Amino acid sequence: MGEMTAEELGLKRVGKVYRNLGYDELFTHERDNAEGKLSANGTMMVDTGKFTGRSPKDKYFVKQDPSQGNIAWGNINQPTTAEVFDELYAEVIDYLSGKDVYVADGYCGANPETSRNIRFITEIAWQSHFIKNMFIRPDDADLDGFAPDFTVYNAAKLTNKKWQEMGLHSEVFVIFNIEKNVAIIGGSWYGGEMKKGIFTMMNYWMPLKNILSMHCSANVGKDGDVCLFFGLSGTGKTTLSTDAARKLIGDDEHGWDADGVFNFEGGCYAKCIDLSPESEPEIFNAIRRDALLENVVYNEDGIIDYTDSSKTENTRVSYPIEHIDNHEPTLMAGHPKNIIFLTCDAFGVLPPVSKLTKEQAMYYFLSGYTAKVAGTERGITEPQAAFSACFGEAFLPLHPTAYARLLGEKMDQYGVNAYLVNTGWAGGGYGVGNRMSIKATRACINAILDGSINEVEFDQTRFFKLHIPKELPGVDASLLNPRNAWPNKDGFDQAANKLVGMFIENFKKYITDNDEFDFTAAGPQL
Repeated sequence: MGEMTAEELGLKRVGKVYRNLGYDELFTHERDNAEGKLSANGTMMVDTGKFTGRSPKDKYFVKQDPSQGNIAWGNINQPTTAEVFDELYAEVIDYLSGKDVYVADGYCGANPETSRNIRFITEIAWQSHFIKNMFIRPDDADLDGFAPDFTVYNAAKLTNKKWQEMGLHSEVFVIFNIEKNVAIIGGSWYGGEMKKGIFTMMNYWMPLKNILSMHCSANVGKDGDVCLFFGLSGTGKTTLSTDAARKLIGDDEHGWDADGVFNFEGGCYAKCIDLSPESEPEIFNAIRRDALLENVVYNEDGIIDYTDSSKTENTRVSYPIEHIDNHEPTLMAGHPKNIIFLTCDAFGVLPPVSKLTKEQAMYYFLSGYTAKVAGTERGITEPQAAFSACFGEAFLPLHPTAYARLLGEKMDQYGVNAYLVNTGWAGGGYGVGNRMSIKATRACINAILDGSINEVEFDQTRFFKLHIPKELPGVDASLLNPRNAWPNKDGFDQAANKLVGMFIENFKKYITDNDEFDFTAAGPQL
């Protein structure tokens, strides 16, 4: 592949350039640099420092033409100036210049017609390993002529001493310059900043091409039936889409174009907290050499205690998708037959499974209700009720209705069924009731996938007007109607009313004069 010059990398000078190292080479660098420890089965384990999750308050876009006209500015998409970017960019380039650097090139998007070439430059070997796991790996022939469409400079060890003067949130920064096709990262070691940063960019680029970008996992059955699983971190996207009976297309980020569904990534990024071979055998067995564990707790023999959350609830493993035996090698499939919205309801009010009308699907997609689970973001130490548009508002540069419009059009065009599945609490709220078992949730999912849910008798809930099965194989009938699962019925009614009020208040922002997205009639009523 030849030597890379400082000029090619956008640096002033370089030390050694380690470009697109193989797994064995990365392993050697991680070991020799003392970047991690080996687990008992030979998997590299690293710590990501004080940042064990993303730092969303430190993410910015440069506010400039023409992109500023497309971006939905606010708390999610914060603006900064070209001057601030240029100053920090110069500092990052100065910092990385002359150092030994790791260069990782990868594709984002399995459909070659819309794929993006992404280059990552960092000084830490394990971050290059993370990228190799998470993005689609070009073969050697493709690397010869690889020209990046977008470049990420990761100066994790560099902090911004002038952050207050620049009007930023802290000494950490993650800044995107759309016009220059560059992002810079400083102050956070967390690998997820790079992964989700490029997802954010795909959420900018794809809808402008009439392609729906989605925070979802996807799998496909032997008859070609595709299922999408939407949900925020901790709701079960990775776990529930990883199914020995179905081929995994991907676990987190996808596009939906005229040909069907395609993965943005080439790997998976699974939560490890409470992981066991009994409950999640495919993920457990994916943790082996070439995988990369983050922030797990282990003993002197390298034996991991997956139940230990003393470092963070957000313990993670990244691995190439090939570690899942039953994956779809093309990372692509046809149009979805079923869409499942996963929610982790901390109030214990929503049923384990509901069948949605098209209007209800639009309402719950735009609402994106769940509970933020401890550890996935800074400052979250216990579950909090949250609404995140399209089940991924943190990664949406455009207005949420841009994605909802595309979803509605595609559901109509391809006749897609939609369901709401609660992986949260039953019989009471968080701290009182019990979390839904993976076994019960899988029974709900299986009934959707094999179509048997359409053969049972349905009831309708009182507050949310959701259509729920009266009975379902593998699920305790008392759980199917959430009110029945509560010993204290008055307590349920109060909790339901409280959550209904939150839904109604949250959805007001989508009601405008043209009422295109006024799906309030399909939502819950007080």
